[in-house]
Order: sequence, then C-alpha cells, then structure tokens
Amino acid sequence: MKKIPNIKTSQIIREFWKGIKPDKNLFYVAFSLFFLSQVVNIIVPIYYKRFFDAINLTTDRYFTGIILIKIIIIIALLHFLGWTSWRIAMNLYNTMQARSEARLKQNSFNYMSKHSYSFFTNNFTGSLVQRVSRFSRSFEVLCDVITFNIMPVTVTVLGSIIVVWFVAPILSFVIISWVVLFIIFNFFFSTWKIKYDMEAAELDSKTTGYLADAITNNNAVSFFTGYDYESKGFRNVSDEQARKTRFLWLLGEIVDGVQAFFIILVEVFVFYYGVKYWENGVVSIGVFVLAQTYIIGLAGQLWGMNNMIRKISVSIADSKEMVDILLTPYEIKDIPRAKKLVTHQGEITFKDVCFNFNETREVLSDLNLIIKPGEKIAVIGPSGAGKTTFVRLIMRLYDLTCGAISIDGQDIHTVTQDSLRENVSFVPQDPILFHRTLMENIRYGRRNATDEEVIKAAELAHCSEFIDELPLKYETFVGERGIKLSGGERQRVAIARAILKKAPILILDEATSSLDSHSEAMIQDALNHLMSGCTTIVIAHRLSTIKKMDRIIAI
Repeated sequence: MKKIPNIKTSQIIREFWKGIKPDKNLFYVAFSLFFLSQVVNIIVPIYYKRFFDAINLTTDRYFTGIILIKIIIIIALLHFLGWTSWRIAMNLYNTMQARSEARLKQNSFNYMSKHSYSFFTNNFTGSLVQRVSRFSRSFEVLCDVITFNIMPVTVTVLGSIIVVWFVAPILSFVIISWVVLFIIFNFFFSTWKIKYDMEAAELDSKTTGYLADAITNNNAVSFFTGYDYESKGFRNVSDEQARKTRFLWLLGEIVDGVQAFFIILVEVFVFYYGVKYWENGVVSIGVFVLAQTYIIGLAGQLWGMNNMIRKISVSIADSKEMVDILLTPYEIKDIPRAKKLVTHQGEITFKDVCFNFNETREVLSDLNLIIKPGEKIAVIGPSGAGKTTFVRLIMRLYDLTCGAISIDGQDIHTVTQDSLRENVSFVPQDPILFHRTLMENIRYGRRNATDEEVIKAAELAHCSEFIDELPLKYETFVGERGIKLSGGERQRVAIARAILKKAPILILDEATSSLDSHSEAMIQDALNHLMSGCTTIVIAHRLSTIKKMDRIIAI
C-alpha cells in the first residue's frame, strides 16, 4: 500500500479554504439556505401532527375542515419556503463549488509548476496529474458530503429529538438510542472496511496499469508472439480484482442487512409503544404520525452512513498527496528582493564551483572558468561526467554546493530565476514539444512574436522543408511530446524556437545528435546564424561541431 503523507486534516481544510475564500459569501449564504430548508423539514411534521390531532379530536366537521385547510395552507407555505431555499442554495452552491474547484486546480498548477527540476525528475508525470485531479475531486466529494449528508443528518437528528421530547419523551429516547446504535455500527464497520476499500483501489490501479503497459508495448507483444502470455497475465490481475470486488459487495450487503434490521426494529418498537401509549391516552395519533415521519426521514438519511464515512476517508487520503506538494518548500527559490538579470555582453564566470548530487555524488569540484562574451565553447567528456549538469547549473536548475556563477558580474543566485532564463536559449538533446500546433510550439520561444517572425525562424532552422509538406502546415498538431515528428524534426523545431528567442546566451545540448549528415549540413548555417553574437556553450561529440568552437572544455 502506498505511503500517505503525514498531513493533518486541518492543513487540508486550510488548502480547501483557499479555493473557497474568494467566494466565501456565496458559501455562507448557500449553507444558510440549505440549513433553513432542513429546519423546514423538521417543522412540517409538527403540522402533520396537528392535522391528525384535529381529525381525531374535533366532532364538528365544518369547523374541522376549516382548521385542516389552514394547516394544509401552512404546510404548503412551508414546503414552498423549503423548496425556494433549496433551489436558490443549489444555484449559489454550484457556482461556488465550480469556481472553487477551478481555483484549487489553478493553485495546484501554479505552485507545482515552480518546483525544481529535481522535483519533476523524481515524480511520475501521471502521478502528479492524478494528484491535481484527485485534490479537486476530493474537495467536491467532501463538500457534498458535508452539505448533503452531515448537515441534514445533524439537523434532522437534533430537531427530531427536541420536538419529540416535548410531546413524547419516551419516543425521543427511542430515537436517540436508535441513532446512536446506527452511527456506532456504521462508524466501526466502515473504519474496519476501509483497508479493503484501499486494497480494491490498488487492484484497480494495478489492472489499469497492466492494460496500459500491454497496449503501449503492443509492438513487442506482436514481435515476440506474446498474445496468450499477456492475455493470461491480464486475466490474473482482473480476476484478482473481481474477487476483491465481490468481497466488498458482500460486505455492503451485510451493512444493508443490519441497517434494514435496525429500521424495522425501531419502526415496530414505535408502533407497539405508540399503540400502548395511545390506549392509555398518553399520546395522540398526531404524535404517533410525527414520530413515524421523523423515523422514516432519519432512516433515509442514515442509510448511506457507511458510504459517507468511506467517502470522507478516501477523499482525505487522496487530498493528502497534493497538500504534501503544496506544503513542500521550493528547493530552488529566489532570495528576498532578488533583482532582474541585466546582460551587457554575456560573460559567464565560474568561481570555485562545486556540485554534488544528494550531498554524496560529486560531479564538479573547484571549477574556475571564464567564458568571454561571444565566445563559443565546446564541452566534451564521457557519458555521466557532468556535461549536462554543467549547463543546467548556469540556468540554475540546480543550486550549487559551493562557489558562485555570475553573468556579467551578477551572481545568478541573487537574480530572479525568470530573468536568468529569459537571457538563455536552450536546445536540449531530446526536445519535448507541447501537444499543440507547430506555430504555437515555435512561438513558445517568444510568445509575443508575429506569425511572420515565427515562419522566418522556422525557415532559418529548415523546419519549412517538412512543414510545407503537411496538410495543415503550421496549424498541424504535433502529438503528445511531439510524437508525430521525427527526432530530427523535433530538434529543428527546438532550434527555430531558440532562433526566435534571440537570447544573448545560447546552450546547445547535443542539438544535432538526431540529425543525419544531410539534415545536419542543412542547419549548420542556421546554427551559425543563431550563434552569431551569442555566448555559446555546446555539448557535442561530433567533430564537425567541435571544430567550429573557439575553445574545448573536457569534463
């Protein structure tokens, strides 16, 4: 079972309140109107009691008819008040909840997006997406449970007990005993059952994961004739899930049976003692009807108690994962009153730079280096030596263990991260594109660029050669992570993006590694254009790239 972060319920409520707070007035009014409608439901049975008492005690039918019509009118007005309150409350509540959910998703996205590069490398993308989704969904579930279950049950229980106490105290004790037993049974049973619910959820994820894995690797299944093997494997996990699901359904039937028994028991008890007290003249028929109405209403609201407890438990558990992220301090953050980086020439200075991963794995030690303005540097070395780490330190994707890196005399630790990265164009070894159009992906380098500027950058990077062959040209969607494009085409798009950005510092991380000799020759002039006037750092292995550099740094 996955480990749930040690997050308190109060911390979850505080994060939820951040989503509600801008619409708190809607929340207060809606909740008050819901409360009013529930109070009306408590008052209405009192007039049912008066209605049947009037029939039973009055002999003059004409006079009785007038009284009954008045009672009916009052009941109708109360129902109209309850109906109006509920309808207005629902409209306000739906507005508040929809806005709050959107706000919680936005808050989660905003905070999570500013976590460090290490944070994202240590977490699965799908898991992070699920956390955001579950967080907002948990808010919806908890809100609904409180509004449509806990509050109505609380009002109905207290209201029923108070009203019945004044007309038939013995029946109020019956209701109290029944409600207490009902809640105790459901609470302990649901608390015991939650571990099986969590196991069922894990098995569901396991079945889904196996299915996704088999479909994703369908080619491998075909190449190695693994159809029967994968079918058997999927059958095993799905059968296991079926057994657990059947067991949970059986437990649900047990709960329903016990709840139905409690309801039958209390109805028979109230019937029996109602008749006895009525024979002795202690209670009227109206009191008997009043008690039955409250019991029937309570039975309907208490019936789903075990499901309500389960929803609360699961929702809180789901919320904890996202709240854990929201309460985790940023690993890389701007210092107070950090200034914007202002580049004049693009000189980069490393002074006594050290960097370790997890304080144990040393990557760089006592590095002193000056990269002059406009200089072109090639960084070479074996895989794992720290070449990519070297360039990521310049963009402050990691914080140094010791020493300092400065650009034009400004320590990058004292400037804002945004201003630092605005002055650096980075072309990674494996460019990742958004599932958006080619126009949008290239324009991401400078989001206020015109279409003409985007097309010009694409032409310089020789993207137009494959874009012009596409039916939708620049409006073609590239697929998730750019999967519809080849590796070389993705790198050309990344180069076009860098050309459009025109930053004074350029970093190329094996930017031509996915290009064949012909494609590489085509974009060399684009790279020359891109590097013109820039301080350039190139991670490269190809001699054709290295020989054009001013200096070579071996790591």
